[in-house]
Amino acid sequence: MRAPLFIDVTLRDGEQAPGVAFSTREKILIARLLDRAGVYQIEAGIPAMGEVEQEAIRRIAALGLRSRVSTWNRILPEDIRASLACGVRDVHLSAPVSEIHLRYKLGRSRGWVLAQLRKVIAYALAHGCRVTVGAEDASRAEEAFLVEFALLAQEMGAERLRYCDTVGILDPFATLERLSRLQEKVAIPLEFHGHNDFGLATANALAAVRAGCGYVNVTVGGLGERAGNVPLEEVVAALEHLYGIPIGLDRRRLSILSRTVARAAGRDGKKVLSGAAIGNRPRGLKTSAF
Repeated sequence: MRAPLFIDVTLRDGEQAPGVAFSTREKILIARLLDRAGVYQIEAGIPAMGEVEQEAIRRIAALGLRSRVSTWNRILPEDIRASLACGVRDVHLSAPVSEIHLRYKLGRSRGWVLAQLRKVIAYALAHGCRVTVGAEDASRAEEAFLVEFALLAQEMGAERLRYCDTVGILDPFATLERLSRLQEKVAIPLEFHGHNDFGLATANALAAVRAGCGYVNVTVGGLGERAGNVPLEEVVAALEHLYGIPIGLDRRRLSILSRTVARAAGRDGKKVLSGAAIGNRPRGLKTSAF
């Protein structure tokens, strides 16, 4: 197992937790702390959501952080234009790949998704963007179509493919098997996005790393929709203490970051493991737009 790089999605997926709405000031502070802790990439939000979201993303992009700052986008040219207007050149393109999402959520065919993905990747690259692609609901997708989708992203020049366990149905054994098999069929680097519906987010993330995923999506304290996302602090602690893999994040900054997010999210009255995981007494921390 090698140390993965972390893409923090607290400001995007984390904010989809019930009752959570960060102010622009809180988002900027969280982004600064993520950067100081040493997180590889910060997914700052969804520009297509409107002016308030765009203003926060614009201000984060202008901070000059060491961390890469990216946005979440649908496979629509207007989403890319909104990201460019925010000063962001790292764009993540997400599209459903399971039949149930294609039919009942998107109302489109596989052919439309592939054609649109090709078109929008080309558009983003032509405008100087670095592109990653997300396979939404990948854990319920037919494998043949998932591979076709991944190979197209690879062919078009995307940097990574995000494998999304969107509805949180995987266990560590299935995660290891499926991602190992996908790794054998594509050359594009893989990124894992998990949810904690059965309390398995951290275990699934570790299985993904063992399968060869070099990138893991996380949120501070596991904040996120439904049962939450993969918690940054737990994965860091597990990799370092169970597997002896140095991650290189600043533990003191992680502690400050955890407390800050807990307060901003109104979670500072709930006890979770994240504080203990980073060497401190627990301090109360515990989308799709088509």
